[in-house]
Amino acid sequence: MTLHRRSVLSAALASAALSRAAEAAPPAFVGVSGPLTGPNAQYGAQWKDSFDLALEELNPTAQIPIQYVFEDSQSDPRQSVAIAQKFVNDPRIIMELGDFSSPASMAASPIYQRARLVQFGFTNSHPDFTKGGDYMWSSSISQAEEQPNLADYAVSGLGKRRLGLIHLNTDWGVTSRNLFQAAATQKGAVVTQAEGFLPNERDFRSTLVRIRDSNPDCIVIIAYYADAATIVRQIRTLGLPQPIVAVSSVYSPKLIELGGEAVNGVHVITTFFPEEPRAEVQRFVSAFKAKFNRDPDTFNATAYDTMVLVSTLVNRYGVTRPAIRQGIAQIRDVPSVIFGTIRFDTETRRVAGARYKRLVVRDGRFQLFEGGAPA
Repeated sequence: MTLHRRSVLSAALASAALSRAAEAAPPAFVGVSGPLTGPNAQYGAQWKDSFDLALEELNPTAQIPIQYVFEDSQSDPRQSVAIAQKFVNDPRIIMELGDFSSPASMAASPIYQRARLVQFGFTNSHPDFTKGGDYMWSSSISQAEEQPNLADYAVSGLGKRRLGLIHLNTDWGVTSRNLFQAAATQKGAVVTQAEGFLPNERDFRSTLVRIRDSNPDCIVIIAYYADAATIVRQIRTLGLPQPIVAVSSVYSPKLIELGGEAVNGVHVITTFFPEEPRAEVQRFVSAFKAKFNRDPDTFNATAYDTMVLVSTLVNRYGVTRPAIRQGIAQIRDVPSVIFGTIRFDTETRRVAGARYKRLVVRDGRFQLFEGGAPA
């Protein structure tokens, strides 16, 4: 073998070794705190579907692949605190995602803040979540922004002035109720009766009777889709007025699956709609339907966006906790189904630029509401 041939062979072997080394790059780990059992288990399952779809697309070509460690919190603040202790003491975990509910996330925030581990609450719309410290970040729209949009739909979009309100009686639900009442009052409407309900509650009839007796011309729901489907079914049996207007966490194909014909005429606001023609939306919807044979909802889209963000952060900035904290403040132009592209306001530590869509359920499907008489 000539010297030239040996050098060519050596170069080829070295190149192949480098390629194998790149292929074998160790993964970066993120911790996920969320519900896999209990009353909110369906949301954790939706997260996993979208996480897995995103990583199937991203990991094969990423220099650094991502893996996640999902701990079941049941969205219980006591469990989320225990999980936080576990994650901050695990040197593999460079970023935390979750929890599902704002109260569960906020209970754990002091632990993440002290450990300087970024807590990314991508479904945490409570206005105070990101106020817990400079390691709390979110792509969820704050209720301080959402509730005025909901009030505008009811008052300006549907022309209603007497609003009966039923809300989840948690810190998130109470804060959202207060923000809605303030916004509705500014628009010249009145909340005739506001009633809370507890998690796991299933019989809303006595609550709804009190709302009915306050003589509203519109019912507003601040809840998640599983509870909302039950509430709407019971509204129909009590003869409460049309229309029904609901917060964005009610938007899901599951609302129609669980509520059946009763949810026809329900109005919702949302930042994600699978029929939106934007290229990012249609590419995601096609991939999701091909894998799961169903339409995605906002929870799916938000979880997918979150894993795209994680992969981009790691591959641009590195695999340490300080690198993630520095990177999330600087990152720009991350592709997003919800926002088009993501960048964070470094003061609020939230994503700016949400575009709300007004939908109504007609004939068993969500449609854009173009105005006119309420459904």
